[in-house]
Amino acid sequence: MTDTQYPDNRITRENSALVLVDHQLGLILGVHDQDQEQLRRNVVSLAGFATAYDIPVVITTSADDGPNGDLLPELSRLLPDATLIRRPGEIDAFDNQDFEAAIRATGRSHLIIAGISTDVCVTFAALSAISRGYHAHAVLDASGTWSALASQSAAARMQTAGVVLNSTVAVAAELQRDWRNPGGAELAAVFSDSALPFYGSLVSFATR
Repeated sequence: MTDTQYPDNRITRENSALVLVDHQLGLILGVHDQDQEQLRRNVVSLAGFATAYDIPVVITTSADDGPNGDLLPELSRLLPDATLIRRPGEIDAFDNQDFEAAIRATGRSHLIIAGISTDVCVTFAALSAISRGYHAHAVLDASGTWSALASQSAAARMQTAGVVLNSTVAVAAELQRDWRNPGGAELAAVFSDSALPFYGSLVSFATR
């Protein structure tokens, strides 16, 4: 879908699914468009938000028995019940029938997508999602690739196709919507632990 008007089509806990593509130990070593550890923290934060808000998660890996490496252990630990699709070769995750079926099974219309690499696995999945009628949000700071130029080109391509470019913190804020809603305390904890480490100091200062 290319209708990305806010607030009519904002992401909510009821309409969204989290899609994590190829966050693998080998692939993250090749990320050079942003800090690798910050990327890790942001992905962990997305996992925390999904858990707090009871959002379905579909994880997919590519050739994880080869050089791409295993799934990041933090994700295995935080999302033990997430659907995991191991792709034997497909580059666009939607070319894998099991993956497409898993996405369809969530029953959600808005896909929050992050992965490695931004210009290939994230872009292809997001474009395929749009072509199938989903709303797609690409979380750029929880994704990474080999160069800043590749990341910029991917962002332009996705945005032209109707993909919403988003960030980890903005996704959480849009899902929370109001700090008084359930999940506010959990969101603040995730901010403090991973997404925004300074936030813990802010909370301590405000509640001293």
